[in-house]
Amino acid sequence: MLISIKDFLNLRERQLLSPFGTPSTASFRKVEEPKSAQEHRQNFAIDADRILHSKSYTRYIGKTQVFYLIKHDHITHRVIHVQLLSKIGRTIGRLLRLNEDLIEAIALGHDIGHPPFGHDGERILSSICARYGLNSFQHNIQGVRFLNRLERGGRGWNLSLQVLDGILCHNGEVLTRQLTPQRGKDFAGFDEEIRQKSQNPDIELKPTTLEGCVVRMADVISYVGRDMEDAIRLNLISRDDLPERVKKVLGTTNGTIVYSLVEDLVQNSLDCDYLAFSETTISVLGELLRFNTEHIYRNPKIKTEKEKIQRLYENMFDRFVEDMIQNRKESSIFRDFLEGMEPDYLHREPPEIVRDYIAGMTDQYFLEQGRNIFLPQNLPSRF
Repeated sequence: MLISIKDFLNLRERQLLSPFGTPSTASFRKVEEPKSAQEHRQNFAIDADRILHSKSYTRYIGKTQVFYLIKHDHITHRVIHVQLLSKIGRTIGRLLRLNEDLIEAIALGHDIGHPPFGHDGERILSSICARYGLNSFQHNIQGVRFLNRLERGGRGWNLSLQVLDGILCHNGEVLTRQLTPQRGKDFAGFDEEIRQKSQNPDIELKPTTLEGCVVRMADVISYVGRDMEDAIRLNLISRDDLPERVKKVLGTTNGTIVYSLVEDLVQNSLDCDYLAFSETTISVLGELLRFNTEHIYRNPKIKTEKEKIQRLYENMFDRFVEDMIQNRKESSIFRDFLEGMEPDYLHREPPEIVRDYIAGMTDQYFLEQGRNIFLPQNLPSRF
């Protein structure tokens, strides 16, 4: 009964999707899995569920988006950004008749590789990796590593290539007017792209599906206005500070900005094998991003603890590497991270393992580890 429902869903999907959409039946995994007669979910929906139930996804709730070490109940954390991106991406996908399950899976997994304290943490961790002879740290590559190699004790989730590729290529920090998918990838090519990107972060990668392009374009739509609202809430800026062209073309609230950008993107991408903003909109969006960069992302008022965070990163990284070399089983890296991990992973070099451990930490767990390692602890009243 359920298999016939799945066949019906696949048939309906092929009838409704745009010629440029990716049907669920086109998905493929590195390791082929047995088909279950009771499996009612389509392939990309399975991937979305696997990501949603991963430990890495659970940790989103404790990871910073932009503003860290600030006690405020209404500031965006990484989990909210991911949910907003998923919703915006699926809206665009519905209007363009693309595969919403694939968009959702990529969106849910796209930022899983972010370390504690957002992009500042990413830059700090990358500099430490260089000191240890590792390739630069990039959260998109780390996200693929978590989902494909570290989850489930090192077995990974065996996600579809199209989902992993969308996560790898999602870079929403690079503003693009038009984005065309690079179709026809296989796992050998995907692994080669990771190798090249690891060695040269400036290489631009393009998703293999139009759905992956949607997530990349929707990434900036989901954060640019939301970050502005958070900054207004924290009194870093006021609505009146926004550039006049931004007010006129996109609006002055996150809601109007999202609506304007989605409408423009869809209007310029209907029945096309690419996504595109209009020239006017991409120009104004660039102006808003430059405004955010100057007044929010590089604002010294929110960077006062950055040097302390950097020292803590460096000291913790060195300490955990030493713990591994000295085989200190009482260290949290053994207890909280390596216990139950597949033997193949345990044979990796200590700096690689420490990179993965720290990258997976929430902000609070990171600070707790710092206190446990470097500050005196209260002894029990009785031994």
